[in-house]
Amino acid sequence: MNYRISAPDPALRNDLQHKIDQKTKPLGALGGLERLALQIGLIQQTLTPSLDLPTIAVFAGDHGAAKAGVSAFPQDVTWQMVENFLAGGAAINVFARANGLGLKVVDAGVAHNFGSRDGLVDAKVAPGTRNYIEEAAMSEAERDTAIARGAALARELAATGCKVLGFGEMGIGNTAAASLLTHHLTGTPLNDCIGRGTGLDDPGLARKRDLLAQASARAGLPALNNGGSDHAQAVLAEFGGFEIAMMAGAMLGAAEAGMVLLIDGFIVGSALLVAARIEPNVLPYAVFCHRSAEPGHQAQLKALAAEPLIDLGLRLGEGTGAALAWPLVKAAAAFLNEMASFESAGVSEKS
Repeated sequence: MNYRISAPDPALRNDLQHKIDQKTKPLGALGGLERLALQIGLIQQTLTPSLDLPTIAVFAGDHGAAKAGVSAFPQDVTWQMVENFLAGGAAINVFARANGLGLKVVDAGVAHNFGSRDGLVDAKVAPGTRNYIEEAAMSEAERDTAIARGAALARELAATGCKVLGFGEMGIGNTAAASLLTHHLTGTPLNDCIGRGTGLDDPGLARKRDLLAQASARAGLPALNNGGSDHAQAVLAEFGGFEIAMMAGAMLGAAEAGMVLLIDGFIVGSALLVAARIEPNVLPYAVFCHRSAEPGHQAQLKALAAEPLIDLGLRLGEGTGAALAWPLVKAAAAFLNEMASFESAGVSEKS
């Protein structure tokens, strides 16, 4: 798979920084918002960025390992929550409406037949993955199909004028898959990547750790912090979900189209790890929106040298962290475009 992602041309950096520094404020007084404005300007290669048609895409998929007991919730919750998204009743619906974000719900591989439904993008690869404790979660062909469909979806959104794509997910058992991906793609000890997910008690957490250790041993893949594309794709096929694979593809397609990527928490972070190992130039397009309460997210952020915008102890998924951070992203572009300079406002600069 070939993605023509160019790192943003740094030639504009000095002009962007000068514009930021000349706003009516002390140097650096807007802190991380200034770094965010610089990033957005570099992504779009302009001194006057626009954040048109911002959209959150929620990718849903089921995991065969869920029936082995890696989650506190039954697998049926995945399709039931998709119905909740379509009815407008989930947290991501509320936050998207509150912040003026478009919302796409994508069936990447749910073990349920929804039929043709308004508001649902049918990109189903298969009705859930296989149980990775016993065998690979997906075939290479299924993996490649999921990645390609994600990239195609991102390109379609870009063609409509969408310049910002946020990522969310739904899939019972997907924190377990993300833990395995994080371990194998960062080299972090497996237990340091495993959290309580949807609310496991202590015995449940111990069972989850034991099952994931079995899965990792079965696959026999190394845990590397500097593995390349082939390693990442092998890890994805062994342990991933169709929603994770499709998000990775959508990230690659969106970066190729020059979009701003709003990265949610732990599950979305695992997809970004895959995408970044396939094509490292995806990373400058990624805005890390929040710090998840899941322990594995800390390993991801460290491996990617990332500092998220907000830390509210969130661990819901669905793209809720991306939606809640969106006002900060808007504010960064707005101050760059609309805030007066010392010269235009007739304000004296520091002597």
